[in-house]
Amino acid sequence: MKLPDGPQTPALVQMFQWIFSPMSFMENCTKRYGDFVTLRFDPQYSPFIFVSNPQALQQILTSDTKDFAAPGSINKILIPFVGQYSLLTLDAEAHQRQRQLLLPPFHGERMRTYGQAISNVTEQIITQLQIDKPFSARTVTQAITLRVILQAVFGLYEGPRAQQLEQLLRNMLEHSTSLLFVVLLYFPVLQRDLGPLTPWKSFVRVREQVDQLLYAEIRERREHPDPSRTDILSLLMAARDEEGQPMTDEELRDQLITLLTAGHETTATALAWALYWVHKLPSVRKKLLEELDSLGDNPDPSTIFKLPYLNAVCCETLRIYPVAMLSMPREVKTPVSLCGHELEPGTFLFGSIYLIHQREDLYPQPKQFKPERFLERQFSPYEFIPFGGGARRCIGLAFAQFEMKVALATILSRWELALVDNGEVRPKRRGLGTASDRPIQLVVKGERTVKPRTLASIPG
Repeated sequence: MKLPDGPQTPALVQMFQWIFSPMSFMENCTKRYGDFVTLRFDPQYSPFIFVSNPQALQQILTSDTKDFAAPGSINKILIPFVGQYSLLTLDAEAHQRQRQLLLPPFHGERMRTYGQAISNVTEQIITQLQIDKPFSARTVTQAITLRVILQAVFGLYEGPRAQQLEQLLRNMLEHSTSLLFVVLLYFPVLQRDLGPLTPWKSFVRVREQVDQLLYAEIRERREHPDPSRTDILSLLMAARDEEGQPMTDEELRDQLITLLTAGHETTATALAWALYWVHKLPSVRKKLLEELDSLGDNPDPSTIFKLPYLNAVCCETLRIYPVAMLSMPREVKTPVSLCGHELEPGTFLFGSIYLIHQREDLYPQPKQFKPERFLERQFSPYEFIPFGGGARRCIGLAFAQFEMKVALATILSRWELALVDNGEVRPKRRGLGTASDRPIQLVVKGERTVKPRTLASIPG
C-alpha cells in the first residue's frame, strides 16, 4: 500500500511539531502535500493520515462502520483525564450505549430551559468587574461557563461542596491545559509519581479530590432520590439502557467529569474569541448591537438563539480558529478507496477541522473574520465542522451554541466593553484544543443605555 505523501522527518520530531505548533505544522504540511498528509507520530501505531477534503471526510463519517470505526487504542490516552467509561474513550457498542443514555438531557429543546440561568450567571460574573480595570476575557468566560455547567449538571448548586468542586475543577483544568500535560498524555511512560511536587502527582491528587466530591454527590442522590429534579445528573441516574440497566457509579463519574470539563472549557474559549472579534471590528459590533437592541428589554433566550447575525458571528468565531483541531479518529477496517487513495485496514484517519475551515475554495480570504459568509451561503456538515461529525459528533453541540449566544448577547446588550490592545491575537495549543496566544484584555467602560429599536428600523 502506498500511503499519501507526508514529511519524512523522524517520528519524534513530527510529534513535537504537532504538540508545540500544531496549526503552522498542519498548514505547512497541506501546502506541500495537499488534502491528504501522512504523519508518523509513534512507531507503535500505524501512520496517521490527516484529511482536509470535505468529500473524503463525508465518506469517512457516513460510511458503514465496517469500513471505518473509532479506534479505542488511540482514544485511550484520555483515560487518565476523563476515565474509561467516558463517551470520549469508549467505542463500538459501549459508546453507542452511553450515547443513548446521554442523549435525552442534551435534547435541544430541553437545553433551552437553561436560558435564564445562563443570563443570570453572566450578569453575576460581569457585575463583579470594576469599571476601567482590565480583565482577561478567557478568565471571565471560563467563570461563566463553569458555573453554568455546574448548574446544568447539578441543578441549583450552592454551598461548601459546590464552591470546593468549582475551585478543584479550575485547578484540574490548569493542569490539563498545559503543554507539559499534553506531553504526558502522548507519552504515558512519563505518567509517574516521582514525589508530591511532580506534575503528574499534582494532577492525580486534584483528580482524586474531585472524585471524592462527585461520588459523595452520587451517593446522596441515590440515598435520597427526588423524581421532581430535572438537572442532568438526575436525568442520567434515571436513564435506563435497552436492557433496563442504569449507569453504575463509575459510569456516572466519568460522564460527569467529561461534561464538567469539556462542557465548559471549549465554550469559554469560543466566547473569549467572540468578544475579541466583536470589539476588534467596529462594523461587526455595530451590526450585532443593532440586531440585539431590536429585541427590546429582557428578550426570550429562544428568540436570541434564532437571531441571524448573532448566529453568523458565532459560526465565524468557531470557523476561523476552531477550538477542536481534529475530528475524532477513525480506523480503516476493510480495504477502501478514498478520493483515489487505496487504504488498507489499520490505517488511522483524522479529519482536520482547522484545515477544512481554512480552505480558500470554501472560505475566500479565510484569515479574515467575515460573519456574512454564513448569511450568504449554507455550508454542509463536512465543510463547517467545529463540533466534529458523524456518530461521534459532540453531544453537547446544542447546549454549547445556545450558551454562547445567550452569554454573548447578555454581555453586549448590557455593558460597554473595549479592547485594551487592538493588536493581533493568534491561536495556539491549549491542552488538546486551542486558545489565544496571549490574554485577550478588555475593560468595562460602563452600562449601556439604549432605546430599543424595531427590526424594521435597522438599515439593511
